[in-house]
Amino acid sequence: MIFGYSTNAFVKYDVFTSVRKIAALGFRGVEVMCDRPHLYPPDWGPADRLRLKELLDAEKLTPTNLNSFTLFAVGDTYLPSWIEPEAERREIRVRHTLDCLEIAREIGCANISVPPGGPIPEGMSRGSALSLFRRELERVLPKAEETGVRVLVEPEPDLLMERTSEIKPFVEEIQSPFLGVNFDIGHFFCAGENPEEAFEELFPWVGHVHVEDIAPTRIHNHLICGKGAIDFRSVFSTMVRLGYRGHMSLELYPYTDRPEAAGRESLEYLMGIISETGLPVEGV
Repeated sequence: MIFGYSTNAFVKYDVFTSVRKIAALGFRGVEVMCDRPHLYPPDWGPADRLRLKELLDAEKLTPTNLNSFTLFAVGDTYLPSWIEPEAERREIRVRHTLDCLEIAREIGCANISVPPGGPIPEGMSRGSALSLFRRELERVLPKAEETGVRVLVEPEPDLLMERTSEIKPFVEEIQSPFLGVNFDIGHFFCAGENPEEAFEELFPWVGHVHVEDIAPTRIHNHLICGKGAIDFRSVFSTMVRLGYRGHMSLELYPYTDRPEAAGRESLEYLMGIISETGLPVEGV
């Protein structure tokens, strides 16, 4: 298992500088943000992609995930989404996902993460939103199969899917080996669940893990690990017991003013817990 750090904490730097800084902190992996100012597909030609692949190889970093969630280049954190009423808006999301799958293949990344539908538009029923999400998502699964890259839906507070009871029947019903779950530990805590219990229930579909802390209030705000109420020992112990062998990435996008300090503090806090629980993380 590789422990990476997401470049979305480093938006004050270009992606190449971000990768070098993450390597210098001691991480063995990197999650790349597929949005401006980092790897937004329309801005990146073959030479840029090759340069990134060569840099990852030179720094001996594994690409743990391509974070294809936000679309600040043309919208915001959630929009354009999979479930907007306008077909042309949904098409932007579909095209972005297809492009990210191709880039993942080129740089050797096994998975990309995507939002769970989006905010349900006013006047749209939950059932209609779910049907629309499934229909649009199934448009990208053939590309996932072609590239050998998994599409991981990431449950998120206040979106179409935020709880185990919502995401599990969705991925179960589609039954595609190229569809899974990006398990964000803090998001399930925010949704009122015990992350270790949620992980156990979703384990067959988990393809990647996001790591951050959350305050006891369960308000959705990513914190440096050790500054909140997440019981990482229980979560990591569950991962060990179940035999999880995927990668995980630290996600601290609120710390854009001090991403290196936040990453270093989180890594130092988690190293002892990783060792204590026997989580098989390379280089820790």
